[in-house]
Amino acid sequence: MKFLDDLRNLDRNNIGGWPRSVKMFFTGLVFAIVTFFGWYLYISDQQDDLANAEQKEESLKQDFSQKQSKAANLEALEQQLDEMKDMLRTLLRQLPSKTEMPELLVDISQTALAAGIETELFQPGPETPKDFYAEKPITLRMVGTYHQFGSFISGVASLPRVVILTLHDVSLSPKDGDKKGGSSGQLILQGTVKTYRYLDDDETAAQAKKTDKAGGK
Repeated sequence: MKFLDDLRNLDRNNIGGWPRSVKMFFTGLVFAIVTFFGWYLYISDQQDDLANAEQKEESLKQDFSQKQSKAANLEALEQQLDEMKDMLRTLLRQLPSKTEMPELLVDISQTALAAGIETELFQPGPETPKDFYAEKPITLRMVGTYHQFGSFISGVASLPRVVILTLHDVSLSPKDGDKKGGSSGQLILQGTVKTYRYLDDDETAAQAKKTDKAGGK
């Protein structure tokens, strides 16, 4: 065939003199090769994009399933939260009120005295309001025996109002012995305790307004 003969007789040093049919053949071949590799690279990128899209789809499905489950239980959870808040407010109402706090401090001091404890320091500090309650620190130093402190704690627990005392930086150490070097059997309790009272409706509203104002800054 003439085309095959033309291919055999090609002069590599004279490309411009090649027959037209041969030039068109090689032009088409180069175009086909370029098109093939371009298509291959394009399809390869598309396959990577497809794999990423499938992975993202699976992640979105899992996220949707989790949110759907939460949404289905949202009403029940909100009701449970409201019930817990009401229970908390009921429990807080059992704490002393603002007007009862001074009397409570006197009761605590008198309970220590009745237990035979020597109170060297009993100094209430300023209150710190929280969401539904206020905490009041008391710096104290008391001297008594182990059993006297036990009677004191039992007496505080028996007060008419619910009293919560939490210990902060409190230490209990033996008191120095007598002049002959014997042990007196007494202990020194010193540090800070905190007691709590509930905030009335006006105080709660004022505290919430203060919190909202601080959060808006």
